[in-house]
Amino acid sequence: MSAAPPPLTALDRNRDLTISRIIDAPRDRVFRIWIEHLPAWWGPHGMSTPLCEMDLRPGGAFRTVMRAPDGTEYPTSGVFLEIVENERIVFTDAYEAGWGLSPQPFMTAIATFEDFHGKTRLTACVRHWSSADREKHEQMGFRQGWGESLDRLAAVAARL
Repeated sequence: MSAAPPPLTALDRNRDLTISRIIDAPRDRVFRIWIEHLPAWWGPHGMSTPLCEMDLRPGGAFRTVMRAPDGTEYPTSGVFLEIVENERIVFTDAYEAGWGLSPQPFMTAIATFEDFHGKTRLTACVRHWSSADREKHEQMGFRQGWGESLDRLAAVAARL
């Protein structure tokens, strides 16, 4: 029997950014889409994800590359800190594979999957190491980028 995951600490408005969507699919399907179909929805509209490697376990590494229509690539790597099936995925870019330190840690993301009357409330809370990192991420288009990614995830859920 596993214990319930601990609650998240209070939102830090100086360092955290959050976004939520209600997705018209049960949370087990939405969770599966996140872990099994990430290249189909990861990134803003027009982006593709030609590389997606995920070792889905605490301490497991991930690596993705998003590609813009103009060919510009945006690599991301890090490790998973926690995976609670159908409830939560926590990952960070503060570490590399084998718990090596990242040269430029930027964020930790916490994705939660909550039942909402047979649908799923998916919330992403992105915690930054500093208020300057939070501001940088917001200026990079956090709301639009993550929002479009979640819209794309909802479209995949509607097709499956």
